[in-house]
Amino acid sequence: MDYFTFPNIDPVLLDLGFFQIRWYALAYISGLVFGWWYCMRLARSVPNNITVKQVDDFMVWAVLGVILGGRLGHVFFYYPGHYLANPIEIFKVWEGGMAFHGGLLGVIVAMLVFARKNKFSVFALSDLVSAAVPVGIFFGRIANFINQELWGRVTDVPWAVIFTHPNAGGLPRHPSQLYEAVMEGLIPFVVLFILTHVFKARFRPGLLTGTFCALYGLARITGETFREEEIPIDFLPFMTYGQLLSLPMLLFGLFLIGWALKQPRLVEKKA
Repeated sequence: MDYFTFPNIDPVLLDLGFFQIRWYALAYISGLVFGWWYCMRLARSVPNNITVKQVDDFMVWAVLGVILGGRLGHVFFYYPGHYLANPIEIFKVWEGGMAFHGGLLGVIVAMLVFARKNKFSVFALSDLVSAAVPVGIFFGRIANFINQELWGRVTDVPWAVIFTHPNAGGLPRHPSQLYEAVMEGLIPFVVLFILTHVFKARFRPGLLTGTFCALYGLARITGETFREEEIPIDFLPFMTYGQLLSLPMLLFGLFLIGWALKQPRLVEKKA
């Protein structure tokens, strides 16, 4: 069978000699810019218990949370031995290597501290962020595909891709990055968009946050079945590391959805 052979795309989109723009960095920048714009737009709608200025101020916190948390998550969740032996490589963020769960923890810490500092419920902020973050995840998975990283398991499906990266072995594999772009990014964004704009889920604080956590957890657990395992878990041979980290997200998301639906609905303010 003739499979699609991945074209040799340069991970550097633009090279000016003294400055480079990589696909990976572009994905993060695009996700953050969209997230900033969308959260600002949502903050203007009712119930408006967080101001547009506060959302604008939080973006610096969010960027730091994503970058520091994502990088440290990659270092300590997946390859602690390698980076402890080569600590200088921890700072080479431009070469890739960001863990979603680490970035999530970084943003959670940033939201908790920022909400406490500004004296409002963390759900006023986390619901906005949850509605926007799937777009960043979508761009990130597309960048993973372009960079030929986090590829899928060997398969004989007609749409299999032969990645040219030396470590891929020249074998047809699932384009799992594209699966995850749809399952972790596109579908959650559409669902959260409908909940936000059609069913006014923001009037039930925590509902959007719980829905995002549940959808991402389920999508990541499902997507990992197609993705080449990075680090085997000796004591859990039937589960990947990504699934192990995503299971608490799924359970917490389901709990938070149930909790939010039991709370009194916020009263819509008159314009």
